[in-house]
Amino acid sequence: MAKFKAFVIRKTDGGTTAALADFDEAELMDGDVTFRIEYSTVNYKDGLAITGKAPVVRRFPMIAGIDGAGTVESSTNPAWKPGDKVVLNGWGCGETHLGCYAEKARVKGEWLVRLPAGLSAREAMSIGTAGYTAMLCVMALERHGLTPAHGPVVVTGAAGGVGSTAVAILAELGFTVHAVTGRPQEADYLKSLGAAEIIDRKELASPPRPLAKERWAGGVDAVGSTTLANVLSMIRYGGAVAACGLAGGMDLPATVAPFILRGVCLYGIDSVMCPLERRREAWKRLENHPDRRKLAMMTSEIGLDGLPDAAAAILKGAVRGRIVVKIG
Repeated sequence: MAKFKAFVIRKTDGGTTAALADFDEAELMDGDVTFRIEYSTVNYKDGLAITGKAPVVRRFPMIAGIDGAGTVESSTNPAWKPGDKVVLNGWGCGETHLGCYAEKARVKGEWLVRLPAGLSAREAMSIGTAGYTAMLCVMALERHGLTPAHGPVVVTGAAGGVGSTAVAILAELGFTVHAVTGRPQEADYLKSLGAAEIIDRKELASPPRPLAKERWAGGVDAVGSTTLANVLSMIRYGGAVAACGLAGGMDLPATVAPFILRGVCLYGIDSVMCPLERRREAWKRLENHPDRRKLAMMTSEIGLDGLPDAAAAILKGAVRGRIVVKIG
């Protein structure tokens, strides 16, 4: 296959363009594994790259798509052989390295994780970076020592990809989950994933107090800014929050009070350069959580030609759960 279909971002005098195009295999970047991509997914960062709303892309032309799942076609890496099923998340794909909105990708073998036997490529991308990040957040709270016995936990941006998966996983692990969303019409959806209480995001939109009434034992935050600051002010003594997103902004208008007066911990969660062993642990656990019925409930599917609309929708906060992209 000298050429294959790819969703390509190009630089222009007026900014960038993003469109489905033929891409020459000879133009793939260096790597010791080439794999045929079967499914990808749509993340917030993909939306930024496709729309050009933020300078996510660092080289041009760029094939967008930070996630991919498929089958190894050729390899000079001893860890992989043709026919192996693999998952790719992050490592600069779609930013500095050609990404996964394409029929093929060539990458470093150490970036890949073996597709868990209990997951199909489509299911893996239903989880994607959003779900993998949610699991990393849950693992951070567990390492902190948080258990269901400590009290309820909060998930912000709950109707989105990270939030939906975090709600489902935490509920399955026995936690009482309070889901924060600005979309009240998604209340039934979030309760079906396991949320015990739905909180309007307006409750966390006011300027935060240094300390507010203790409310939650811990939380997963995908929003940042004022929302995260308010959550931190309401965490119970000795609790923790895992922060992984910035949909509400990169700022954090908080004080040190929760940290030095209540012993609260704030864990930063990075999925892009996360060490391989922790990735493997996360994907091993994702084989069993979230429940397949819940995963199907939160997933919709598009083709490569649906990416522009999906990118615009995810930046508007109009996407519920996860979108998988069928390649080819």
